[in-house]
Amino acid sequence: MSAAQDQRDRDEPDPGRWRILAVLLVAIFMSLVGVSIVNVGLPSIQQGLGASQSQIQWVLSGYALTFGVVLVAAGRAGDLFGRGFLFILGVAVFTLASVAAGLATDPMMLTIARFVQGLGSGLLNPQGVGMIQQYFRGPERGKAFGMFGSMVGIAVGVGPLLGGVLIHLGGVAQGWRWMFFVNVPVGLLALALAFAWFPRPLLHQHRGRTAREALSALDPIGALLLGLAILAVLLPFIEARAAASPLLWALLPVGVLLLAGWMRWERRYKAGGRLPMVDLAIFRVRSFSYGTTLIGLYFLGITSVWVLIALYMQQGLGHTALESGMIGLPNALASALAANWAGRHVLRLGRKVVVGGMISVLLGLALSVLVIELEDHGIGSEWWLLATLAFVGLGQGAVVSPNQTLTLAEVPLEYASSSGGIMQTGQRIGTSIGIAIITAVSFTVLPHSDWAQAITAGFGLIGLVVISALAVGVLDLRHRQKNSTDPA
Repeated sequence: MSAAQDQRDRDEPDPGRWRILAVLLVAIFMSLVGVSIVNVGLPSIQQGLGASQSQIQWVLSGYALTFGVVLVAAGRAGDLFGRGFLFILGVAVFTLASVAAGLATDPMMLTIARFVQGLGSGLLNPQGVGMIQQYFRGPERGKAFGMFGSMVGIAVGVGPLLGGVLIHLGGVAQGWRWMFFVNVPVGLLALALAFAWFPRPLLHQHRGRTAREALSALDPIGALLLGLAILAVLLPFIEARAAASPLLWALLPVGVLLLAGWMRWERRYKAGGRLPMVDLAIFRVRSFSYGTTLIGLYFLGITSVWVLIALYMQQGLGHTALESGMIGLPNALASALAANWAGRHVLRLGRKVVVGGMISVLLGLALSVLVIELEDHGIGSEWWLLATLAFVGLGQGAVVSPNQTLTLAEVPLEYASSSGGIMQTGQRIGTSIGIAIITAVSFTVLPHSDWAQAITAGFGLIGLVVISALAVGVLDLRHRQKNSTDPA
């Protein structure tokens, strides 16, 4: 076969790519619902298992820690050994852990199950991004990421509502178990479809390397250094919500030193003629560095919106978990529709889609503050938030998936999953830091005022963070406009 013919074969889209995407969407839906559904069920878990506040905190923290720590290493393993294999492994681990969580008889068993759930989610998520990069080309890639983003919006919005329904039907003491059992049929469906539709071989040796050479390319020392660095950075912020020991903050400089050591190791590893876990040269690709910075800042702010809204609706106004979950439905629908539209137009409009999305988010935040203040003065209803938060949803759909498309467009395919893992790790770190800081600001204001002012202060800080992400988006837009070959 000629080199030209071989190149044409590689460029030819896989005929089964839409079926592959369907499998990815089913599994991503499961993993994201598994995250958002738990938040509304914490009181039920506490009552059903007799858990302390610290134990309940670890139900959240355990998942977040393992998920964030394994993302990049799992993405690199998928690049080397087969994204399909790592994806299936992740779905299987997540599903089995969901069974264990639903059957938990004490807080420790549930916490361990949540750690394993986070591991499964960390294995499967970067493979989803990498497989879209692998199997889709041109405008179809943007459309695929748009469908991916639509599923994210639906899952995040449906999770709290589904959790409220299951607790209502199953009872406060035992209803929380069904929040985990509901993952099982979805996971089994994803596994069945993956085995039926994923291309073979599922497990392969990267570029014909021997198993020993491929294992060396996995860069175990680099994976360990980066994992420890992420753990050291994440843990203080995650545990800050549980009034943990101040000594935990000493881990932050340790994390910075570990990160510096990891970067030095990766450069040395590459200089030795070996393939590093992350080729740091990708950060010299402006589209990747801008996009990764933008999404990290964006998640630093935006993920606290729903934490504050849940506190406001339930603790501030006395609504049930089910009612609190309902407030996000228009947001989820708007996010899904916007992501689908943005996916089809992102290659034509480029970074303008993302910039416009963040402007919509800022408008939604400002209008939501207005609603909260009007309700506080007795001249409005909190249910107007159904409309104002829909603007946040429109923006969310126009930011996350389009940014993914633009950020990964110039990343070499052999680093598709690990680069996606880097982006998602930035999102996890941003989420943990943001929730810790923004909720701390709200709870600092609360004793001296009321819930309306506390949420207003939190939303104001979120707005400032989103503005900083918007500034990065504008910089990238100007850079692309100067280069006539990039979409603007």
